Amino acid sequence: MCRSIKTLRPPVLPEEATEDEIRAAALQYVRKVSGFRAPAEHNREVFDRAVEVIAAATAELLDGLEVRGAHRPPAA
Repeated sequence: MCRSIKTLRPPVLPEEATEDEIRAAALQYVRKVSGFRAPAEHNREVFDRAVEVIAAATAELLDGLEVRGAHRPPAA
């Protein structure tokens, strides 16, 4: 596991994770898996697309988790 990726769910994170926090975690994951801190130009598109897909999946996961004992504001 990449040590730079932090837990983004309550109660570890007192409030909902921001888009920036989710994207940063996705970026760290893609960097770790690909082995590239910054991809070459010919890999940029697939690298960036992977970050976006993983960020979206992470947001969906966090939105769907039920954390018992943690206060969660009602959906708007």
